Formats: sequence, C-alpha cells, structure tokens
Amino acid sequence: MSGETGRVLVVDDDPTVAEVVARYLVRDGHRVECVADGRDALRRALEDPPDLVVLDLMLPGLNGLEVCRRLRETSSVPVVMLTALGEETDRLVGLETGADDYVTKPFSPRELALRVRSVLRRARGLVVPAGTGVLRDGDLRVDALAHGAELRGAPLSLTAREFDLLAFLMRHPRRVFTRDELLERVWGWSFGDTATVTVHTRRLREKIEDDPTAPRRIVTVWGVGYRYEPAGAGEAPP
Repeated sequence: MSGETGRVLVVDDDPTVAEVVARYLVRDGHRVECVADGRDALRRALEDPPDLVVLDLMLPGLNGLEVCRRLRETSSVPVVMLTALGEETDRLVGLETGADDYVTKPFSPRELALRVRSVLRRARGLVVPAGTGVLRDGDLRVDALAHGAELRGAPLSLTAREFDLLAFLMRHPRRVFTRDELLERVWGWSFGDTATVTVHTRRLREKIEDDPTAPRRIVTVWGVGYRYEPAGAGEAPP
C-alpha cells in the first residue's frame, strides 16, 4: 500500500451509504471493513486499530461522538466524521471530541475518498510543513520530518491537523493569521467553516499551554485571528 492508502474502518448503520463509501474507498486502493454499531466499531478499532475511521454520528449502541471520545482516550487514529447537512453543532462537537475532518451528508463519495487520502497523508507525515528542521520554543520541540512533538521531553499526542497547525504557527512567529488564512494554508481549503480553526486551536492549547484559559504561546488577536508568541524561537538542525 502507498502512503495515501491503508485499512479503513467504515462505521455507518445505513447499509446503502456504507456500501457506496466502501466501494469508492476500495476503488481508491484501501482495504475496508464496515460495521453498523457504535459498540462494535469501538471494539474493532481498539482490538485491531485501522489506519483511519470513517465515522457516522448517528449510530445504534454508541453514537459517533461517544465512539470518537473513547477512541481519543487511548488512540490518535485519524477520524473523518459524517454529519448531517446543517447540523453545525454536531460538527463542532465532533471536532472538539477529536475528529480530524468531517464531510456533510449528502456528500460526494469522491470528495470523501479525497478527504480520506488527505488525512492519511498528514497523519503519516507525508505532508511535511515548509522547512525540514526541528523547531524549538523553550520546552516545546517539533520535528517536521519525524512528524513528532514533545513538551518537557514527553511526547505530545497530536492529531494530524493539530500537528500541522502547531508547526505552521511556529514557523511564522509573531505573525497574525486570520481564521480564513489558516483554513487555506493549513487545511488547504479555499472555503469552509472557520469554526474548524477555532476548535483545533482550542484543543491544541489544551495540550501545549500551562493554562489554556490564559495562553502564552498561541495568542488570540481579537477581531483578527491568532499568532504564535515564542519564548525563544529558533530552528535547529534535525
């Protein structure tokens, strides 16, 4: 398998949707397993971790949000959520829970397949942020090539999007970016819900800030966006 394909667990209780999604993903080179129940999905994902989970929100047994929340307690497996059109609250809660991306129903199966490839590439470190060095800011260390980050010597459990956002901001210290700019330059989306940026920023702060309610590193510039305020920025050789 190439770096953009892998084993995908599709979780949807609508057999028609699951069949269509599976067919497109198999055509794209993935191996696919389908389950229709939230509890079964969680058990399978923990027993034999897939490379990525496509997860519907509305499921019997456990809903998609709870499945994602429990997965995130022990796993950083990428998750692409399927949400109903117009259910903005569900999308935001899904991102807060730890989803890497979402696609709204009704969706284009081809769009979903492209999103799956994109998330897999980022999760495997195949999309390397500009530059190849190791970024340091005090006790925070980010290695773009190894696709890893450490705080006070301890590994940080970051999703692919969280890692990309942190690396991008650290490479542009003290520069303010609007949410639209971050959506385009980190997510690669020319349009979309900027609340995605807000949620990922909040989750990232919870992992790297001593006090996420009074962040020192990722600072909000009210009415504009965010900037990275380093204690001492620099780039060291790998």
